[in-house]
Amino acid sequence: MVDVGDQRPAGPAPLRTPRPELAWLGWLAGIAAGLWGFVRLADEMVEGDTHAFDRMLLLALRNPANHADPIGPPWLEICARDLTSLGGIPVLTLVTLCATGFLLVVRKRNWALLLLIAVGGGMLLGSELKELFDRPRPDLVPHAVQVYTLSFPSSHAMLSAVTYLTLAALLARSQSRRRVKAYLLGVAILLTLLIGSSRVYLGVHWPTDVLAGWCAGATWAMGCWMLALALQRRGAVEAESKGG
Repeated sequence: MVDVGDQRPAGPAPLRTPRPELAWLGWLAGIAAGLWGFVRLADEMVEGDTHAFDRMLLLALRNPANHADPIGPPWLEICARDLTSLGGIPVLTLVTLCATGFLLVVRKRNWALLLLIAVGGGMLLGSELKELFDRPRPDLVPHAVQVYTLSFPSSHAMLSAVTYLTLAALLARSQSRRRVKAYLLGVAILLTLLIGSSRVYLGVHWPTDVLAGWCAGATWAMGCWMLALALQRRGAVEAESKGG
């Protein structure tokens, strides 16, 4: 006997966007948001509209009685100096070369090349942006570390985003479990946030320098990974591990 109670009238199947298309839309939305954020910050900075915000936050991180003294115990300043070195050119270059060497050893030459393009291109872009905007370093408080370049955008914030987000994505490709992928990406984001924040705490960057660096770095990293996805679909680079 047929149970007609559970039968439903036939109709058109619901439209579903294929997963690859959803991924592309997500990447495009992220890139658009990053570009918008950077352009908005740059425009406000050039007009001088960010000065009050920058000044307020920079002074909030200093002892009101002595602007040479960052707030918090002495060990916090030492930690900030250690953290900020993780976003310096020497450390990022060493990390990138070590990761590139590993990829070459395991015969993933195309991924090694993409990594070099992502980090090397990000370094070049950051240098050009500094020259373009020509913003001086903060002189509101004494610098806790030595600096020699211009201020906008923060190279430490931008290049840590480019390098660590790209490396996290590379490591995530070898994992099939989503929670592991999320953990790797979360660690990369945390490192990027800590490094950028340390630049403001140490008085060597205006807060908007760091915000712009994060926007530019994340946008560049996402653009490089859109390129990687396109090459992957064409078979030029290896597909990632599958799993739940």
